[in-house]
Amino acid sequence: MALRSADEYRASLRDGRRVWYRGRPVTDLLGDPELRVAIDHAALDYEVGHDPVHRDLAVAKDPDSGEEYSAYYQLPRSSDDLLARSRLIETVTGIGGTLVTLVKEIGSDALFGLLRVLDGEARERVATYYEKCRAEDLAIAVAQTDVKGDRSLPPHQQPDPDHYVHVVSQDSEGIVVRGAKNHTSVSANANEIIVLPTRAMGPDDAAFAVSFAVPVDTPGLSLYVSGYGAGEHSDFEHPISSKHKMLETLTVFDDVFVPWERVFLCGQPELAGPVALAFVDYHRFTAVSYKLPLVDAFVGCAALIAEMNGVAKVGHIREKLTHLVIYAETVRALTEMAALRAQVGGHGIAYPDPVTTNLAKYTFATGYHHALELVQDCSGGLLVTGPGGDDWDSPEVRSVLEKFYGAAAPARERLRMMNTIADLTTRDFGGYHAVLAVHAEGSIEAEKKQILREYEPGRAIAYAKRLAGID
Repeated sequence: MALRSADEYRASLRDGRRVWYRGRPVTDLLGDPELRVAIDHAALDYEVGHDPVHRDLAVAKDPDSGEEYSAYYQLPRSSDDLLARSRLIETVTGIGGTLVTLVKEIGSDALFGLLRVLDGEARERVATYYEKCRAEDLAIAVAQTDVKGDRSLPPHQQPDPDHYVHVVSQDSEGIVVRGAKNHTSVSANANEIIVLPTRAMGPDDAAFAVSFAVPVDTPGLSLYVSGYGAGEHSDFEHPISSKHKMLETLTVFDDVFVPWERVFLCGQPELAGPVALAFVDYHRFTAVSYKLPLVDAFVGCAALIAEMNGVAKVGHIREKLTHLVIYAETVRALTEMAALRAQVGGHGIAYPDPVTTNLAKYTFATGYHHALELVQDCSGGLLVTGPGGDDWDSPEVRSVLEKFYGAAAPARERLRMMNTIADLTTRDFGGYHAVLAVHAEGSIEAEKKQILREYEPGRAIAYAKRLAGID
């Protein structure tokens, strides 16, 4: 069962999980047309393993047993392994219309981080769980960001302790946890959820220093899916988001029991920070890898709509295209360099260079909204004033649209391109991308802190001393 089919993945979601969407409980995720879009999008992670075009990239083989398994779960040991992982993430995100699938990417990020920093019995538990995920080809979400409550206070001082997931009791069988995590991507359509600490913690936060994994149908676990982007989307007006969607949840643990074999961290606040950061090392590399199709789309869309509008040779348009190329290729170069500068950590597991990874993410995030402006400027006001799908479907109206919206390209092609750009930049899918650019996988401030924390200044300081003649 090491390589499930997309249909086997879909069938695995019918397990009695407690999901709420738009104020109502959902008993059949596959039967809900809006949620089904997200499920079919996530299934791309399974389809690529059976696609001859992508099989070499998407499938790994155990050197001892010869067993094939998803390459997402291949432990990175070198720069080449990380580069291959980046290409796989970029490729599937490209198939997914600029939206990452994430049901294998984020879970394997967490597993790699846990396996790299933990030791002893805790690591043995993670290793056993990793083998299960790999062998069963599971879809895994990660719940890391606690709801946090009053952010000026540490976990143990919160007026409501449930604002951080914490242990409320434990015995010889396992632990019981309570609390909530926010922004949990793909949890509603995953098989398992890995819970990680959200931050470094002090001695008084021991009850909040917890990491574990549970099946999504575990009693006491409830998922409240965000309604952002709700509603069915027509193919004409929303050529990307009508086919691609990701679900985010408020993930609530109401006295959830977790057996010890699934507990990776409990009551060790000194490990909360290292575990959180080890995940971040991999997940921000995943982030910049899946941003590459989006920055390429910005360049391609801007260039194509400029041609269709008949302004491709205008000086200021060429300047804007140049800036978009610089932006896209800088993010790509830094992403590749993060892998080439890979370091090898505990247990021989490689991880992308944290400084370069965060430079890539910072460059993407801080340049995103300017890139958005450039694409919109190359496009024109039809992004928000153009006709809708019902107009185009009306033969009487379509003849008018074909007459007046033709330019250096036929009206149909020009309007399709305008709607694609609008989907990416002005509508709810574009808004989703814009917020992800700033906050997903860590805020801009978090990236700046990590760059300074990880940068080794010794060489630069030694050179400065030499220039100043200081012994």
